[in-house]
Amino acid sequence: MGVQIGALPDAGYDQPIGMLRDCHRRIRHFAGIFQKVAREAKGYLLSKEQQDAVQAAMRYFRTSGPMHNRDEEDSLFPRLLQRADADVTAVIERLEREHREAEKLHQRIAALYQNWMSEYGLNSAEEEELVSVTEALASFYSRHIEMEENIVFRAAETLLPAAEQGTVGQEFAARRAARPN
Repeated sequence: MGVQIGALPDAGYDQPIGMLRDCHRRIRHFAGIFQKVAREAKGYLLSKEQQDAVQAAMRYFRTSGPMHNRDEEDSLFPRLLQRADADVTAVIERLEREHREAEKLHQRIAALYQNWMSEYGLNSAEEEELVSVTEALASFYSRHIEMEENIVFRAAETLLPAAEQGTVGQEFAARRAARPN
């Protein structure tokens, strides 16, 4: 199934955990674009189609990625930490640290792709680095998302009353309404 920026999610604000899962699907998709283009175009200039795909992925991670992290860190995680056991708490703390680690990978990927799309392109060492860092990002998200969905989101669905989940969704909506266009 393709992913389109701006498309309506499967879940609405009344299902904030579902919204986060929808976002995970898009994260996997756009991380996969980075990885696919780095592998397939190595040794060549990027085509217009490849450039458009990479720019869409960079735009997604520049805008929606930080919003997703705020949804988790500012709305979901604090409420869950009030009710979670030590194991879930440790996972949440790890996930928050990992959000900062992912930012570093994204910065390097963006810099390399910007260079590739410039008139100078990439040298072979930079191409190899891009392949390596995009693979690292895809692997990172695979593990990170699995922990979020299988541990944290399941705990949230069990531990947070429906009314509190509704409040989380309202915060998601408010955050998006306040986002500059």
